[in-house]
Amino acid sequence: MPPAHPFDTSYLRDSDNDDKLKEECGIFGVIGVVDASNFVALGLHALQHRGQEAGGIVSHDKVQGFQSARRFGYVRDNFTSKSVMETLPGPIAIGHVRYSTAGSKGQTAIRDVQPFFGEFAMGGAAIAHNGNITNANALRRELIERGSIFQSSSDSECIIHLMARSLQRNIPERMEDALRRVEGAFSVVAMTRTKLIGVRDPLGVRPLVLGKIGDGWALSSETCALDIIGAEFIREIEPGEMVVITEKGVDSQFPFRPQKPRFCIFEHVYFSRPDSILGGRSVYETREAIGRELAKESPVEADLVCPVPDSGTPAAIGYSLESGIPYAMGIIRNQYMGRTFIEPTEQIRNMGVRLKLNVNRALIRGKRVILVDDSVVRGTTSRKIKEMILDAGAKEVHFRIASPPTAWPCFYGVDTPQREKLLAATMSEEEMRDHLQVDSLKFISLDGLYRAVGEAKGRNPKQPQYCDACFSGEYPVVPSDQIEDGFEMKPAAE
Repeated sequence: MPPAHPFDTSYLRDSDNDDKLKEECGIFGVIGVVDASNFVALGLHALQHRGQEAGGIVSHDKVQGFQSARRFGYVRDNFTSKSVMETLPGPIAIGHVRYSTAGSKGQTAIRDVQPFFGEFAMGGAAIAHNGNITNANALRRELIERGSIFQSSSDSECIIHLMARSLQRNIPERMEDALRRVEGAFSVVAMTRTKLIGVRDPLGVRPLVLGKIGDGWALSSETCALDIIGAEFIREIEPGEMVVITEKGVDSQFPFRPQKPRFCIFEHVYFSRPDSILGGRSVYETREAIGRELAKESPVEADLVCPVPDSGTPAAIGYSLESGIPYAMGIIRNQYMGRTFIEPTEQIRNMGVRLKLNVNRALIRGKRVILVDDSVVRGTTSRKIKEMILDAGAKEVHFRIASPPTAWPCFYGVDTPQREKLLAATMSEEEMRDHLQVDSLKFISLDGLYRAVGEAKGRNPKQPQYCDACFSGEYPVVPSDQIEDGFEMKPAAE
């Protein structure tokens, strides 16, 4: 039986029905420390929120050479055993945690798990990539026609093949040469026998930071992963910058044509951990500021402000502080749920959200409740949470969303549903309110979001300061592969 409504996906497994945009990937690298792979494992553990399907580590040791381990599942279940970590010796290592945004989505094959490794005339190199290559299909066709043999379905493997075909003298130069052919978003951590390399694309869509640990160095998707290994946060890698780190120190260069940066604004809203620093700003404080801005834009009379845990918590605190309405933990998350759950029966499957979240009934009964969440994608989870709140005896339910309506898919490293499955792509805000059957529904404005992340004058419509394509439909890099497959861009404003 097909679903009764295009957004009713309750017939799916709950893990398939998670009404959130899926994080991209996390990358981490260390050089100049004893047993670097142990530090990488810790860093990947701190970046687990960016990808839970699989992870991998590559290390190099003078005696044993390059060694790698790739596994499905969580870091804690694979890279904490002594027997595995002993196979990854050496003072340099890189790692990757994966959520499939390209390749075999939702059915990851071990060959798709990064880091990828290649043996070149001047020695081996491994590479881990966060982001998405928007011209990967065209590159893959060209490379295959010229004799390249691909081992995975991942777009990231194109980089290794482009490096192999480059005529440059050394691996950093070959990487630079390869990345000039790549379109889309890329933050890359790579390694040779003696070098740790970090690169961000010219727009700086995805994050990458530099840290210092003792006499060694670390590269990471987020600062929270530097904290876990006791590294000092030095600075962000700049958009369009390549750093090559050796025992002599950090060499920086800017090999790409300069462009105005367009960092992903959704990193501030949801993807990054609240204890990370982005653009010199605490992610937690930014999310609290989003909540304050939301309270100014969309006030409502109510008794309690409750977050949808955990991603809605800082914004809910901000909304409460600005509005003066008490903050309360009206919904409790089962901390031992995990991101996936194998439901053995239809009855268990239909429990859905209740396996993850439970309403604090004594607190909710008879109250007018403001629920604060980070986003609405399909709307399925929002509707179920509303039903749980009403079942617990709430008098009214008002949704306040800490991002603008998500009406367009992301092609830069985030797994977004097809546009027709995004609630905001086919419904107005009022129609969404009716569909969710809540007393009111309000999203923060795009200008309000920009103000909350530090742009006092809001969004510059002529030259936006961030990548906000998922809200605006304005893509800073043309998604050529998607257009080839029939995707229709938003018509240019007259």
